[in-house]
This record gives sequence, structure tokens and C-alpha cells, in this order.
Amino acid sequence: MSVPSVVVHRDADVLAKAVAARIITRLVDVQSAKGSASLVLTGGTVGIATLAAIAATPARDAVDWRRLDIWWGDERFLPSGDKERNETGAREALLDHVDVKPERVHVMLGPDSGLTAEESAESYAAELRRAARPEDHGPVPGFDVMLLGMGPDSHVASLFPGMPALYDTRAVVAVHGAPKPPPTRISLTLPAIQSSREVWVVAAGEEKSGAVRLALSESGHVQVPASGARGRARTLFLLDRAAASKIPPELGRISSP
Repeated sequence: MSVPSVVVHRDADVLAKAVAARIITRLVDVQSAKGSASLVLTGGTVGIATLAAIAATPARDAVDWRRLDIWWGDERFLPSGDKERNETGAREALLDHVDVKPERVHVMLGPDSGLTAEESAESYAAELRRAARPEDHGPVPGFDVMLLGMGPDSHVASLFPGMPALYDTRAVVAVHGAPKPPPTRISLTLPAIQSSREVWVVAAGEEKSGAVRLALSESGHVQVPASGARGRARTLFLLDRAAASKIPPELGRISSP
């Protein structure tokens, strides 16, 4: 796994716009090199603001949206169209405004599909297996970029500290009893996250600063899930100044554009 690098921006608004620009650049580079690209989305305030910033810039047209696969790191187990679903936020902020192929938008199914949470997780795992190629060396595609938010408790996706999902070696799991609502969720596991070529953890706000410090240290991933959020080729912690305020100088490389 790669060693994290840290990039700090002035505030949450600048952070969202900077991450948006970085995503566009990365997707264009990947598509130029191999034709298609894959992006794993996250929810949360900054995650959705980033997608809205992509939609708002003319530079979005540099991406060939029809040659992009969209995945999610986690989803709230709620019916399609529910305002609390990460998918709903992503569609409203970006996906409804670009020419994505519907069959390349890979959603995690909710209870209106007739599936249980466990069956939904199994269905998503099967979809990941179908998309994986021999060079991925496993049941999950080597995602080009995975975006992850991070909570003040250091959770990423729907992997919360101390919960059984952190011990699971499957690619996708159902999460029950999540400490923040809704309690039932579908989530990629750490092994699936670590299959990504690049993992970008995006966080803003002083309430995240302690979790950021721990995530960049040698803390174990069971108590600090974000410490296990690492990409094979690159790991970035993209932060605003408040979220970065407790990082000691010896942890990571910090630049402040």
C-alpha cells in the first residue's frame, strides 16, 4: 500500500473545487491512457459539493462521461430516490447533468428492490466480480480513483470503529447497527478499498482534525478505520486547514495551495 500524502486547502469551499479539478484531470489522463476510467463516489457535505463543483465547471466536458464507470463506496439501505441515499445526492449534483451511460452507473440496491441488505451486498459483490479483469488479481476492479469522506470518529465508507465489518474479508458487506442513522447500510470493505489504484480521503472541519491525525499515524484500522484507507499506487488526504490543524510536521507531506 502507498504512503499517504497530504494536501491542504484554505477552506471547505476551496477544497471541494480543488478536488473537482483534480478528479477531472485524473479522469482525462486515465481515459487518454487506456480508453475508459472508473470512479468511486462518496456522500457527505464535501463529497456532494465536489460533484456539484464538477458539474459547474466547463472543464467537465474534457471527460468522456460515456467511457466512465461510476461506483459507490457505501450506501444507506433506503429506497431508490430517498434524499438520504448517496446515489440520490450524486445524481442531483452531477450525474443528471452529464452524459453517463446508465449501465455504467453501478448502484447499491435498496429495500425497494426486494432484496435484504445481505442480498444487496452479495449482488454488488457479484457486479464487482463481473467488472474485474485478470490484471486486477482479485474479485474487485482496480478502481482508478476512490473518493472517501471521513467522520470525526475516523469512519470511512460505512466502516465504523470496532464493528464486525472491519474484520470481514469479503468485498461488500451489510452493516447493521451503524452508530449514525440510518443503522442499516451497504459498504465496501477495507480489502475492496485497498484494491483501488488511488484512494483520496476528503475531509473538512476542525471536528475531523483528531481523526485525521490518527488516520495518518500507525493506528490500527479496527479502531481507526481511515488508517486502512490506502491505495495501491497513491493515497491522498485532501483537507481544509481546520481538518489538518492537528497533523504534526513529521506525519505526511503538507502543501497549502
